[in-house]
Amino acid sequence: MMKFMAALAVVGLVAAAPAPVLAQKAKAGATYKAPRGPDGKHPDLNGVWQVMNTAGWDIEPHAARAALQMRPGPFVPVPAKAVVALGAVGAVPAGLGIVEGGEIPYTPEAKKKRDENRANYLSLETGDPEVKCYLPGVPRANYMHLPFQIFQSEKSMIVAYEYAGAVRNFLFTDPGPAPVDSWMGQSVAKWDGDSLVVTVTGMNDRTWFDRAGNHHSDQMKVEERWTPTGPGVMRYEATITDPATFTRPWKMSFNLYKRQGEDARLNQFKCVEFVEELMYGDLRKEPLK
Repeated sequence: MMKFMAALAVVGLVAAAPAPVLAQKAKAGATYKAPRGPDGKHPDLNGVWQVMNTAGWDIEPHAARAALQMRPGPFVPVPAKAVVALGAVGAVPAGLGIVEGGEIPYTPEAKKKRDENRANYLSLETGDPEVKCYLPGVPRANYMHLPFQIFQSEKSMIVAYEYAGAVRNFLFTDPGPAPVDSWMGQSVAKWDGDSLVVTVTGMNDRTWFDRAGNHHSDQMKVEERWTPTGPGVMRYEATITDPATFTRPWKMSFNLYKRQGEDARLNQFKCVEFVEELMYGDLRKEPLK
């Protein structure tokens, strides 16, 4: 009984440990030395990685909520009441958010646009590009609910995303400005100690940050930091700069977790097949009932 009471006391002390003590322990974990990669010098980032958060729905802190009511129209082929009846199936899960400071520093005009996006995010015309299976862009591709895989060799690195077969090639020699804007942009990488630093430019303005309407312009620049912090854990940070949309640069951060065993693989998610009828069904000679 005495041993049992002593064990409970230890558990109580750990649970009651002040935040500064826990923060110090977390900081101590920053000295983690990850296994070396194929070049023998830098961390091995190979593997299938995935988030365990709800940032894909909303990158700001948010409570659980019902999905926005869809209005009848060309993109909603059933009455609005039938859509609302989805209930919990269409609900947005709560999340602490990944934006440092909690709130995105929009300009007044950009925040108004965010609110419009949020109200119409299911519209095929002006809504979330994810509805139409367009590529997610950066940084959104890294915190969607589907995993991605890093392929790292001695001299090159690519990232393959399960969502829509998106791919990024990390260039370790800067080729200069991107020749054209694209959905996933141009990624130029370098090592800073055990952190992989990737500067992403040349993205178009058609991607969103999440399903909550958060957006950017084609002037956005993203600086990513990928840092192993423990066995199977990697810290991802992204600093967003876009003077056309935000009043100052801002940052997001979260953990990525490495899949193990038979789960360490990508499956197919050819989402165009899932939205084909939604987008083009009205063009059928004999529309489906």
